[in-house]
Amino acid sequence: MSVLLPPAAEALLIERDTCTLTTIRADGTPHVAPVRFTWDPTSGLARVMTVFNRAKSRNIRSRADSRAVACQVSEARWISLEGGAVVSTDPRRLAAGIQLYTKRYWTPPPTPPGLAVIEIAVDRVLGLY
Repeated sequence: MSVLLPPAAEALLIERDTCTLTTIRADGTPHVAPVRFTWDPTSGLARVMTVFNRAKSRNIRSRADSRAVACQVSEARWISLEGGAVVSTDPRRLAAGIQLYTKRYWTPPPTPPGLAVIEIAVDRVLGLY
């Protein structure tokens, strides 16, 4: 699914800021972690490189209807990308995540054992950009 964002939002999403990812724990409380994420306007996916057994991954895998929010703040500008989330270790999906991460942050992500990618199918965008 393609998501069309205004140029100002797209410009914010290429800046190399650290962001946050919010997932929901099994007890229903939010878990917020600092991350780096990428935005792919063609697929409508926000991607976070992580490790399969980290809390954010476990939270998403624990529910079939998991949702997540990637949020970036830069001074008075901000954007939140929200949608259904999945965790994958599929080599093609990892390669796409690594490629986009390297493009945005000018360096490849760490590649620890258990590397995984969180994909958020963005269906809600909020922000001030």
